[in-house]
Amino acid sequence: MLREMIICRATVLYRLRSKVDIEHVGKDFCCWQRYGGELSDKSSSVEEPESAGVGWGGNVDSSAMSSSQGSEGGWQWFKDPRLDCLGFRGIFATGTPPPLVEADKETSEENYLLWRLEQGVAEGPNEIPKGEAIPLEYNLAGLNAISFDKGCYVGQELVARTHHRGVIRKRLLPLKFVDDNGKEVEQKVAPGSTVVDPSSGKKIGTVTTALGSRGLGLLRLEEAFKKSGELAIQGCEDVKVESIKPKWWPAEWFQNE
Repeated sequence: MLREMIICRATVLYRLRSKVDIEHVGKDFCCWQRYGGELSDKSSSVEEPESAGVGWGGNVDSSAMSSSQGSEGGWQWFKDPRLDCLGFRGIFATGTPPPLVEADKETSEENYLLWRLEQGVAEGPNEIPKGEAIPLEYNLAGLNAISFDKGCYVGQELVARTHHRGVIRKRLLPLKFVDDNGKEVEQKVAPGSTVVDPSSGKKIGTVTTALGSRGLGLLRLEEAFKKSGELAIQGCEDVKVESIKPKWWPAEWFQNE
């Protein structure tokens, strides 16, 4: 509820002189996400006719676009503009099963969070701290979230300069937490935990999100990949940290390791 209120207040700030009324309808509608390994491989033709017709990253279909503006059943599915593996998302009326969702395939929001962490994608102010996060370190350039042609926006000069220099020493990475035998450990790491190199005591980065044996962390790339599995959580050295290279990362991101 607090998140919805913050979004509503923030939206009002950008209303300016437009004659627009903004109302909080969080109780009437809810967000759904359709995701999974096979879903991202489907084409935009026969297999996903409803979801592929509209939305960022999909083919533009004018008739589908006009019909997606809202109805008693809600809105149609939109392809997630960040990554194909994140599937589709949409807004639908509360209490009404969305189209294309099979009853036995519905799962908890926690499972989607785990899937997102495994892909190395941060989301929301708790994972991307407002006023603190550097967009390129959080990989937003690879998630269709930054334009290097558009201006102006707060922080544009820093983002553009860093991008064109091509030197980014820290990035947000998917993490796996294991014991000395390589077995995954559950619920032993909390957000804010410090990742260190036990051999030198040097800080390598910070865990930003954690769920079970998985998490996200903002780590120095050189040490994160060269010493993956050797890194540990400060104060809990029996928990080792493995850094994972996301499959969707562009090849040039690895040049400065």
